Order: sequence, then structure tokens, then C-alpha cells
Amino acid sequence: MTDARLRRGRGSLAVGFFAQGVAFALLVTRIPAIQDRYGISDALLPAFLAAVPVLAGVASVTTEKVVARVGPAVVLRWAQPFVLLALLAVGAGTELWQAAVALGLFGIAVGALDASMNMLGVSLQRAYGRSIMLGFHASYSLGGIVGASLAWAGAHWHLSLFTSYLPVVAVLVPLALVGSRWYAAGGDAPGAEEGGEEGSGGIAFKLLLPLCLVMTFAYIGDSTVANWSAKYLQDVLHGSEELATVPYNAYMVTTLLGRAVGDVGVRRLGAAAVVRGGAVLAALGFGLVAVAPGAWAGIAAFTLLGLGLSVLVPQTFAAAGRLFPGNSDAAVARLNVFNYVGFLVGSPLVGALGDAWSYRGAMLVPMVLVLVTVVYATSFGSRAARYGGGHERPRTVDVG
Repeated sequence: MTDARLRRGRGSLAVGFFAQGVAFALLVTRIPAIQDRYGISDALLPAFLAAVPVLAGVASVTTEKVVARVGPAVVLRWAQPFVLLALLAVGAGTELWQAAVALGLFGIAVGALDASMNMLGVSLQRAYGRSIMLGFHASYSLGGIVGASLAWAGAHWHLSLFTSYLPVVAVLVPLALVGSRWYAAGGDAPGAEEGGEEGSGGIAFKLLLPLCLVMTFAYIGDSTVANWSAKYLQDVLHGSEELATVPYNAYMVTTLLGRAVGDVGVRRLGAAAVVRGGAVLAALGFGLVAVAPGAWAGIAAFTLLGLGLSVLVPQTFAAAGRLFPGNSDAAVARLNVFNYVGFLVGSPLVGALGDAWSYRGAMLVPMVLVLVTVVYATSFGSRAARYGGGHERPRTVDVG
């Protein structure tokens, strides 16, 4: 593969991450509006929120098999427009069953999209021979900022969900289709032919398990912000509907900042040190959310939280690719399932604790779980330091 093709592949994949960030932010920051539009009760809301990651997890497992035949680029090329059209469907209906169908389709498409997108990212990082995964996820964060800002504008001008979503979908679907022309994989990893547990012979789950736990805990934290920050600010901290769209936006801003500089930190300090620091910052952020006296203090706490969580997920995907260089697509697909396990556990857990106890107290649960990630940070070092997280690289492609 030529250097120019790698550069184009990296740029087009970054656009894909950006579009997904926009779509997801437009969904989660308008959860109160979706709830009002369809008359979804507080008791039923966790079930609707849980259905999305369940279906996404099923789609992620299926994607592993599909990718083995057609490659991740083909899956991503069609999954991304499907996600955007499903988002539009969420804003178009009026009946409860229509919300269920639209959110179900969104979940299925997101599972295929997330898995194939990160497969390509891991493959390109392998070709570059240095850490670039955080850069892709920084593009996702930038998209989240744009999406949350558009959601704020929709709430501010009292636009319907369909009116808010339509122009975004009209722009992003053609952009995604055009950008998909340059998707590129990075090729086989050095050492992939060696066989054994890291070669093409399979995946040793005992090696993947610590990363699965980190992924689960990170997404419990992320899903808490995504699904409950707006409601927390509005119902607990007494902010307005307009102000309730701000915490996720602030969270995505610091997530972007953390990911923008994170690759440099990984190259200099190693992935394990970066993961430890991120986990401690995230736990501190959740603690401050739990004791925030008002809306603006809560926004500041969510802002700190984003800086901490920003590094965990990209480095977990990258570590899985390094552990299984000859079977990285399968490793990423299986690890991606725990993305949705985190969402599946985190969202209903926070909601149930919030209803039974208090939403302030519920914020302590993700705080503790994210802090436990420190214990597993060693899984990002030693063997994982082979490239991208240390100083030893299998090869370097001069692609900028």
C-alpha cells in the first residue's frame, strides 16, 4: 500500500469518526425531548436506552463474521448512512412503537459501524507503527461537540426533532458516502505469520479479559454522561432544558482535547501511564458531579470527567490490536461487545439507583468502577508496548 493511500485512508476514516460523533450526540443530548415526544415514562426510559446497546452488541458479533468475507471498509461504507437515516427516523415518528423500531435500527447500525470503524483504525495504526488511534477518537469527539451544539440550537429555537435532524442527515450522508471511497486497511502486522495465541490461530480470552473489563468500566462512565447528564442537570441541578444540552458538549470538548494530545503522551510515557492518569481524573470528575451544588458546577465536573475518560477507550482498542496482530479484526469485534455491555449495565444501573436512592448517589458507582481501571493498566504495557504504547516499533511508514 502506498503512503498516499494510507494518508487518504486515515483522513477518510477520521471523517467517518466525526460523522458518528455528530449522530450519537444528536441522539443522546435530546433524550428528554425524545421522551416527551413519544410519551416515554421515567420507568420505561431505561428499557428503551438498554435496547440500543443490546442490539448493537449483537450486530458487533455478527460484524466479525461479515468482515471476514468482505472486509471492514465495506461494512463501514453502508453502516454509516444507515445510522444517520435511523437517527432521522427517531425524530420523525409520533407513536411509541415507532420510537422502538427507530432506536432498534439505530442500535443495529451502530454496532456494525463501531466495530468496523475501530477495525480499520487498528489496522492503520499497525501500518503507521505508532499511536494514531486517539486521533481518530478525537475526530469522534469533535463530531460530538458539533452534534451537541446543534442539539442546543434546536432546543433554544424550540425546533422539532425532525427539523433539527434533517439538515444534518442531508449533509452527512453524502459526505460519508463520498469519503468511503478512500477507506483503507493497513495490511498484515509483522509477526502475524508466527502463529500461537497472537497469530492467526485464535484469540486467548484470558489475555483479552482485562481489556474487556476496562472497556466495560469506561463505557459505564461514558454512558452515564451520554444518557443521564442532560436529565441530571435539568432534574437534579435545576438547569433549563437549553442548559441541559451543555454538559455533554463540555464533556466532548475536553474529550477532544485529551485525545488530541493523547497520542503524544502515549509515545512518550507509554499507554499504561496514560490510562492510569485518565482513570484517576475520571473518578475525580464523577465525585465532583455527585456533590455539585448547581448547574454550572455540574457542567465543570462533567468537563473534567471528559478529560479523564478520553484516553481509555481508544487505548483499549489499540491494545487489543497489539495483542493479536494476526487476528485484530476479531479481537476488536469481540472487545467492542463490551462497549455495549458497559452501556447496557451503566444506563439502567444509574437510572435504577437514581429512582430508588438518588441520582447524586448513583454517580458514585461509575466513579468507583472507573477507578478500578487503574488495577488493569498493566495490560496496556509490557506486551502492548510493542508499538504505539512504548518505544519499540515493528516498522514505521513515513506517511506523516
